[in-house]
This record gives sequence, C-alpha cells and structure tokens, in this order.
Amino acid sequence: MLSLLERQIAAIEHRLVLLAPPDSHIPSYFGNVTSDETQHRRLVTDMQRLRGSVYLQDGAVTRHDLSSDGLHETPEDARSWHLLMRDEDGGLSACIWYLEHNTLPAFQQLRAQNCPLSRSYEWHDHVRRAVAAEVALARLERVRYSEVGGWAVSEAARCTTEGLMMILATFSLSRALGGALGLATATVRHSSASMLQRLGLSKLEDIPSYYDPEYDCEMELLRFDTRRSSPKYHDAIEMLKSRLSAVSVIVPEEAPVMAGAGARMPGMAISLARECLTLPSASAA
Repeated sequence: MLSLLERQIAAIEHRLVLLAPPDSHIPSYFGNVTSDETQHRRLVTDMQRLRGSVYLQDGAVTRHDLSSDGLHETPEDARSWHLLMRDEDGGLSACIWYLEHNTLPAFQQLRAQNCPLSRSYEWHDHVRRAVAAEVALARLERVRYSEVGGWAVSEAARCTTEGLMMILATFSLSRALGGALGLATATVRHSSASMLQRLGLSKLEDIPSYYDPEYDCEMELLRFDTRRSSPKYHDAIEMLKSRLSAVSVIVPEEAPVMAGAGARMPGMAISLARECLTLPSASAA
C-alpha cells in the first residue's frame, strides 16, 4: 500500500504548477509547457496574495509591508521559478520561489547579506567566509548558486504534509535543472530548523543561531546540497522529479527549449534570509 506522501506525489501533476521566469531556457525534460503571459501574471498575483495573508497572520509582516490590495511583493518574484500548490477547489494552498543565478554572485547580491549576523561587527566576516566556501565548492563542482524564498502555506493546509511536499518539490526542481548547493535561513520556532536538518540540511560551519528582530524569531543558517538529501527522503524526491515532466509549466513568453536536463553551471546557494521558514506540520499556527 502506498503511503500518504507517495499517493500525493503520484498525483502531483494535478496540483503542482511551475511558473518559469522570463527569458528562461526550459529543459526538454518538461513536457507540459504553456506560453501564457496573462495566466502567468494572474498566478503570480494569487501567489503574492497568499503570501501576504499568511505572513500577516503569522506576524512576520505588518499591513504596511503589503500593497494596498494585500500583496506581498519582492524583487525576486519577477526573476524566479515559482512552485505553486493548488487545493481541491483550485485555489493556491502553498508556494515557494527558486531563483537561479547564471553567474556566481557576490555576497552583496544575495539576500543573505540582510541577515542580522551579516550586519554585525562580530560575525560579519565569519558569515562571508562561510558563504564564500559554499560558492567555492559550487564553482569546483560546477553547479548553480541560487536562492529560495517566499515560502508560505495556507492555514487550511497547516499540520499536513503540504510544507514537506513544497521542500521536496524544490529539491526535485533543482535536480531537474542540474542540482545546486544551498543556504537556508530557518526559524528555530516550532522546531522547524531541527526538522529541516532531519531532511538533510546542516548548520553553516561555525555560525550560531541568532535573533531576527524584523520577524521576532530565533533563526539558523543551514546549508544543503539539492543533489543529496537524507536517505529517508531520497526516493520521494526522485519520484517527484520523475513526475515533474507532466507538471504544468507556464512561461510568460515563448521560451527556448534546452536539450536534456539543465546544465550544471558555476553557482548556487539557496537562502531564505528574508523569510522565516516554518514547516506547518510542526505547528498549528
């Protein structure tokens, strides 16, 4: 008998939608690609409204941080892949964005520069050196350097596998695009950081947890490699990756198609430095 997670993965093409960024090269691995600027724009707006609602309810933002119609907008929205999960009624229940850098970015180009530790006199150099080591490893192994953020799960989907599915799907998308190294900023609240470590993430070397006054929560910098994960979730990620070929991919304009999977290129570190990453299954917030 298939587990609940396996059943959800087997039907993922009916729920997951991928929004490709403008000017992206779509690997031929994806077999269900649609060019529709209007639909792409509408889904981005729906995603920003979901984020605004969730973040406001969680206390991560105030009403002044949102647009007049309740949207949570970030500069990365226009340049990222978006993973959107639909509920039974067709509305959005979860989202996350995945931003690839085509070249190795400087530390100042990463959202991680906004981490309080990065701005502190005591830890600034430590964080920069730790991230530089990740960039050097990405260069050596010729994988992308990317960032992830905008993670949100609707209240109705809390205490389900929805949060776990979004993280696993991000790993799967990254693998389909060639794999990447990663850096995540995760909240200690609700044991989220420890749960992520059970998925295969690890603490960034010699970097302590810290308090982020903007989000009023304790945080940790965690690094990971999307090509590798906890053995417990390896098969689920690979199963999800195989199902991505049938998932709907919507591009805002006609996009060139690449042969095979995404090429491995210098660069990537996934960072949620401006979002408090909380697995909803860890709490009933």
